[in-house]
This record gives sequence, structure tokens and C-alpha cells, in this order.
Amino acid sequence: REAESFKEQGNAYYAKKDYNEAYNYYTKAIDTCPNNASYYGNRAATLMMLGRFREALGDAQQSVRLDDSFVRGHLREGKCHLSLGNAMAASRCFQRVLELDHKNTQAQQELKNATTVLEYEKIAEVDFEKRDFRKVVFCMDRALEFAPACHRFKILKAECLALLGRYPEAQSVASDILRMDSTNADALYVRGLCLYYEDCIEKAVQFFVQALRMAPDHEKACLACRNAKALKAKKEDGNKAFKEGNYKLAYELYTEALGIDPNNIKTNAKLYCNRGTVNSKLRKLEEAIDDCTNAVKLDDTYIKAYLRRAQCYMDTEQYEDAVRDYEKVYQTEKTKEHKQLLKNAQVELKKSKRKDYYKILGVDKNASEDEIKKAYRKRALMHHPDRHSGASAEVQKEEEKKFKEVGEAFTILSDPKKKARYDSGQDLEEDGLNVGDFDANNIFKAFFGGPGGFSFEASGPGNFFFQFG
Repeated sequence: REAESFKEQGNAYYAKKDYNEAYNYYTKAIDTCPNNASYYGNRAATLMMLGRFREALGDAQQSVRLDDSFVRGHLREGKCHLSLGNAMAASRCFQRVLELDHKNTQAQQELKNATTVLEYEKIAEVDFEKRDFRKVVFCMDRALEFAPACHRFKILKAECLALLGRYPEAQSVASDILRMDSTNADALYVRGLCLYYEDCIEKAVQFFVQALRMAPDHEKACLACRNAKALKAKKEDGNKAFKEGNYKLAYELYTEALGIDPNNIKTNAKLYCNRGTVNSKLRKLEEAIDDCTNAVKLDDTYIKAYLRRAQCYMDTEQYEDAVRDYEKVYQTEKTKEHKQLLKNAQVELKKSKRKDYYKILGVDKNASEDEIKKAYRKRALMHHPDRHSGASAEVQKEEEKKFKEVGEAFTILSDPKKKARYDSGQDLEEDGLNVGDFDANNIFKAFFGGPGGFSFEASGPGNFFFQFG
């Protein structure tokens, strides 16, 4: 009678959804009368409402041990198994209910749910092997609707989230499990995996080591720990060789590091950028550009790689590409330095679209005044129309064009003010200088300074000399 009184009070608290008090009274009923199946069944139901499915499972199993015909006991045992992710055991419980009551609609529905969970498990297993991690996450989300307390499903989902680069979500799932069970090796492994993929390799190793302490045969943690240590060592060796100026060795070490784990996107992005820096030091600029491109493909937020590639584009006079990269950088980080780099690239792009007067004269951009004069003398005589009077109309037209460009180039580069404007990328026509108005013949006369005429005369087949009048 006393036990029944405790049970009735437990029922009253259960009805009011005060599950903690209901649990206490059901426990008193069990302590008073430990061989009553319904008391265990009621406490199992209460523990299920509190989300304590493992404890609930123990009570449900005890209830059916005491009374194998206890339908609710079998239902609760099955429900606990299913919530914990053991769909096969759950199916057996629901089938037992249907043996006792073949019209039990709850058992029929729960059996379907257990079958659905088993199907999602099989699909996820196949898709994980195919590396279709998004599909696995989808399957685990569906399975967890029926098995909300299954750590195994949560861990698989978290691992796939990590492999998809969704680290905060993966860490959140793993951390929730570790709060409930700090010794869970799988959760420790996933936590380490997230840190590893975020290039926090030292911290990651600590988690892998901890996981291996809990489960020495944990294959994934063992492999990840080995990869993490190897990657850290190679990267550090590469950095050391680079600092010592041994660029060839640094290149080899970064290349070896890139072969360790293709899944580690962030670390590999840094390795590609580092190798790009090595290539730029070795003046292998196109290879450096390729490495930086690989880096930003892996991590499109990696500012350092964009800056390195932009500099290589500048060095190879690919100014449009340089401007594009500097624009990306400036949009992300609006600093004075990035603004100036963008401005410099835009100036060089603008300059590249004008005539290259240095190239026309065949001189370096740092050429002295005397070098510019010598170059003009040589080029003007080479392209003067009189020298090509016997050539075809097409050749005469081309040489006349070149003669005018040489005069134009000399006019700009021999005048310090005009040269300064030109070098700074200013539009000369905006400054009131119409470069199309230059008279190449007048420039030629002024340069050579002859009071009379001048002509080219043949001194033999294909040979000419210049004669002042």
C-alpha cells in the first residue's frame, strides 16, 4: 500500500510535468517494492522525459525482466534503444510488442521509424566512402530526428561537417558530447580535427593524443596525429630554410608538406603561398603566380596570397590582373597601405595602355639625358623616310610612322617636366600637350641643327650615309 501511495504521487507529479519529483516518488516506490514491473516502467518513462535515455533503458529492461508480457515495458525499451541509435535492438522490442498485441499501432509506427533509421545508416556509410559528406550530414540529420541521443550519429555528422570546412558547427556538436562525456574518444578526435583543419596544429595534436589515451586503437585519431606532426615538422623546416636563404631546400620541403594531407585546406593554402614566395625569390614568377592561385582556390579569404600574387603580376607587367587582386584586398581590408598599392597598380595599368616611349627609343626607364639623345640619333636615322625612299609603299608608311613615334618619344623624354608627368602616369593630353601635333621633321632638324637641307645617299648596295646640306 505504501509503494502504491508513492506511485500515485509520482503519477500526479508526472501529469504536472514535474519529472524530477515524479522520479523521486517512483524511486521510493521501487525501494519499497523492488519487484513491481510497472514502477520500473513508470520511472523509465520519467527518465525518457528528462532525456536520460541510458538510465531509462536500464529501468525498461528491468521491467520486462520482471514481466515479459509488460507491453509498455517493451515499448519503452524499444524507444530507448531507438533514441540511443540502436535501431536493430529497437526493432526486436517492437516486434515483441506486436507478438503480444498485433494491433498495437504505436509499435507498428515505431518499427517503421527503426527501419528508416537503419536505411539512413546504410546510405550514410556508402556516401562516406564516396566522400559525399553533405549527403552523410543530411542522412544523420534525418536519423537524429528518431535517435536524438545517439552520440555515434552526432559524431559522424560532426566529422563530416569538419571535412566540409564547417568547423564552428562541427566543434559545437563535439563540445556538446564532451560536456556529457569528457572521455568520448570520437568527440575528442573530431575536436582535434577541427583545430587541425583550422591550422591550429599544436592544439590539435593534444586532442588526438587525448583521444588515443581513451582509445589506443582509434585508427582515425592515430592517422590524424601522425599527419599533424609530419605537417608541422615539414612546414617549420621549410620556414627555417627560407629564413636562412636556402630557397631551393625550402621549395622542396614545402612541396613535400603539400603531399601529406590534401584535406587540410587552410594549412595547404599557407604552404602554397609560402612556396609562391620562394618561387618569387627564385624569379620564377609564373610558377609563383600559379602557387598563389592554388592558395586562393583553397582559401578565397587569404589576403597574403592575393598580395603576393598581385606583386608577381606587377613584376611581370600583368597590370590588369594586379589591379583586380589589389581591389579584392582593399575591399576586404581598407588600409592606407592597401589603398596605395591599388593606386600604384592603377597608375601602372594606365601607363601600360599608352605608348611606351622608352621602348620606342630602346632605352631603360632610368636612362640619362645623354643616353636618350644617343638613342634618338640612332633611331631617327634608322627610320627617316628618305632612307626608305626606294622601298615599297607599305614599308615607307611603316617607317614614317616609326620616325614620327621616335620624334614624339624624344620630345617627351628630353623635357624634364614632360618626362616627370609621363613617368607619374599623368595623361599628357589632359595637361594640354597634344602628342599628335608634334612635327617629326622639325624635331629632327632641331636636333641635328643643320642650316641647310639634308639627304640620304647610297654609298653601295643597301648602305646609306647621312649628308648635311
